[in-house]
Amino acid sequence: MLTTVTALPPVEPPTGFAALGVPERIDVGLAAAGFAQPFAIQTEAVPVAMQGRDVCGRAKTGSGKTLAFGVPMLARITDKAEPSRPLGLVLVPTRELAVQVAEVLAPVAEVAGMKVLPVYGGSSRQQQVADLQRGVELVIATPLRLIDLLKSGEVDVSDVQIVCLDEADRMADDGFTPQVEWILRHCTGRSQTMLFSATLDGDVGHLIRHYLKDPIEVAIDAATDTVGTMHHLFLAVHHMDKDRVIGAIARSIPKIVVFCQTKRLCDRVTHNLEELGLSVAAIHGDLPQPVRERALRKFAEGGLSILVATDVAARGIDIDDIGAVIHYEPAKDVKDYLHRSGRTARAGRDGWAVTLVEYNQHTQMRILQRGMRLPVEPAIEVFSNDIRLQDLSSFEA
Repeated sequence: MLTTVTALPPVEPPTGFAALGVPERIDVGLAAAGFAQPFAIQTEAVPVAMQGRDVCGRAKTGSGKTLAFGVPMLARITDKAEPSRPLGLVLVPTRELAVQVAEVLAPVAEVAGMKVLPVYGGSSRQQQVADLQRGVELVIATPLRLIDLLKSGEVDVSDVQIVCLDEADRMADDGFTPQVEWILRHCTGRSQTMLFSATLDGDVGHLIRHYLKDPIEVAIDAATDTVGTMHHLFLAVHHMDKDRVIGAIARSIPKIVVFCQTKRLCDRVTHNLEELGLSVAAIHGDLPQPVRERALRKFAEGGLSILVATDVAARGIDIDDIGAVIHYEPAKDVKDYLHRSGRTARAGRDGWAVTLVEYNQHTQMRILQRGMRLPVEPAIEVFSNDIRLQDLSSFEA
């Protein structure tokens, strides 16, 4: 008697990352964390990094750089970390970015039985030391706090196999290049180095030349390109009407980030928007870290409609559904404009970069327009009662 055996259909991998060479233990973690298909920068960078090659990547903000370096780091670290001796290290410029990179990678790592820890100033040093002593495979650190722990002997980076410098241009801009080099020299077991940055010249080029070995460059855009779904809008406003203009825009866009040049202006704008009855909070360097983290968390969860921030926070806000970035005054250069504006139009979503321009700021506006390769056009004059502010797309009609 013949027995018929029905062939089972092949089991599909949980996500599209498997096709890039990502092992199953990490792929399952990606699926559990809600990731399905790789973005362009991930498709380009992950296979190269999985081979152990050094990588320097340039990609627009919001394009998925964290998984582009984080996935291969988690995949290639297969040992368990000894107490206070991590195996992977990501250096970042700000506390907020350390937290957010860790929040992206920790759920993926947990499924694979690995630990990820953000290490930064402004939070409990004692708790970070205790967490390190329990064994952490991947540390996400700001340079100064890590150096503090290294000098006190509370962490040892000689077992670190892979280092990634994230937002390397911002670390260079903030004067961290000597500290970054000091840390890299102490990573004596390092076999792979990755670097991701909006630009690859200047101090960043120096780091690439001295600390990356025959790197593969991954770039999915030109150095000054922005996300394709970003809409740019320049509005001519009176300085006494600016806060009401923001309030009018906020009626139709649930999440807005307003960037100001100074901490004092940041506080004043926050107060003015509160007076208009808006749910708003400020984040800047004078505020305690727990206050900043609470504001970011509340904003991410929809409890705040507006976040008012100084440029120090521009790289630390990693929330995908921000509908608009408002420049309270024109950015001082194209790089700052890109860093600020990159908080919106993330992960394929539409977003607005709105610049408020006073009567004496039109020259700076035109400089930005030329630098961004945008049409050099006059700012659109508006008052806060302009009905178009409740539907920004009407300005493009």
